[in-house]
Amino acid sequence: MATVHSLLFSSPISRCPNRKHSHFPGFASSSSVPAQSLCSSFSGQTLRLNCSRWAPLRGASHMAGAIKMMAKPAIQFIQGTDEQTIPDVRLTKSRDGTNGMAIFTFEQPSVFDSSSELGDITGFYMIDEEGVLQSVDVSAKFVNGKPAKIEAKYVMRTPRDWDRFMRFMERYSNANGLQFVKN
Repeated sequence: MATVHSLLFSSPISRCPNRKHSHFPGFASSSSVPAQSLCSSFSGQTLRLNCSRWAPLRGASHMAGAIKMMAKPAIQFIQGTDEQTIPDVRLTKSRDGTNGMAIFTFEQPSVFDSSSELGDITGFYMIDEEGVLQSVDVSAKFVNGKPAKIEAKYVMRTPRDWDRFMRFMERYSNANGLQFVKN
């Protein structure tokens, strides 16, 4: 419950006039009485929680609603371990726009440092608040017997796959300070 308290009350919140909300951001009020409204700039995946399992928060006895949680966009080679190296990404797209490919190149990726402790590389996982995009097309390049870089390919077979990938890349690039350069 302490985690829920910290999630609820640690995000930047501002007052929103002329809106009907409960006293807690992300929770829907069960009464029809308009309460003082709070808004947050936080956005993410909506989770439905039944509050009857919890002790009341700040004197509110009946509340049920939604809490929004956001996952930081990340790339992983071993599930549960984020890759710290920022990749070089090349995109190709067919002329008719129906399919495309993203080629990620990681020079000296951090997964080589931790793979002996955490296990083998199991694939290429791009994780954000919408879910996971994954590929098993991953290859390592070795120089003088030592791992030097990883190249991972993600194939998009439909316009919907392309759009989903671009949403991930927008979130990932914003989180990591990347920019798009057209060649």
